Amino acid sequence: NTRAGFKDEVRDYNLRFLEGIGVPTIVADILDAKMLKKAMHHCNLVAHCAAQPAMTIAIENPHLDLMTNVVGTFNVLEAARYWNTAVINCSTIHVYGNNINEGLVELDTRLALSARDAEMINETYPILNGKLSPLHASKRATELYIQTYIDTYNLPAANFRLTGIYGPRQFGGEDHGWVANFTIRTMFNRPIKIFGTDKQVRDILYVKDAAQAFYDWITNDCPPGTYNIGGGNATSKSIGELLGLLKDLVGNESEAELLPKRHGDLWWFISDYTKAKDAFGWTPVVFPYVGVQELINWVEQERRLFE
Repeated sequence: NTRAGFKDEVRDYNLRFLEGIGVPTIVADILDAKMLKKAMHHCNLVAHCAAQPAMTIAIENPHLDLMTNVVGTFNVLEAARYWNTAVINCSTIHVYGNNINEGLVELDTRLALSARDAEMINETYPILNGKLSPLHASKRATELYIQTYIDTYNLPAANFRLTGIYGPRQFGGEDHGWVANFTIRTMFNRPIKIFGTDKQVRDILYVKDAAQAFYDWITNDCPPGTYNIGGGNATSKSIGELLGLLKDLVGNESEAELLPKRHGDLWWFISDYTKAKDAFGWTPVVFPYVGVQELINWVEQERRLFE
């Protein structure tokens, strides 16, 4: 969060929120295997969110990326194996690689796989195609470790390939969290940086829908495997389309600077979440107009953090 330019108090904002609603908290390092084993006692589910998620940071510091994502995930799995605790690994759509960028069709406000603009990508799509980065390698490695512990130790576990999560209490920056980043910058009339093109597309996923996926999985017999967890066509937005929505909701627009594309960036992705729907009944229900307004409301309530 300090890298994103926010105040120091932002670092502990969500920790204080959790403590305020009665959630026991432990501040420690994901590389501390003994701590993880102790902390996991009596847990029903580990939502493994302790990751390095940014392409940019992975390229700048591959050692940090490797240790956090791969070794950290191994430590989580070893502790979970000891207690036979269910694990959901927060993976990413980036494991599909950026070869998707090749052959995209340019429409009026967005890129698409074809002029029909109705396609989605499911879990059978080839992975790691294109120019790879350390993030591609580390996140795919976490998925393989999850599957290894399912197959070898019968651990109840799953990989969630999450896309475009946004919502209240997210302090988005240039590296990660683009919906929150653009929302905050628009509300405070700060310039926005766009890398490559404003026609890049994601299916954005409201945080409550993401949380519901974890609940639905654990309450429906923990079906093992790898699942796309995204909003599908109904929640897809290009960067330009999101900025247009923000203009409508906020009432102003920030100056946008178009910069060269970055290594490893994925320009288009829309998740087909049918597998998750069939396996444990999950379906996202919050559309961008509603979800982005909730994000705006929260930023307005906490203006002091951003001024």
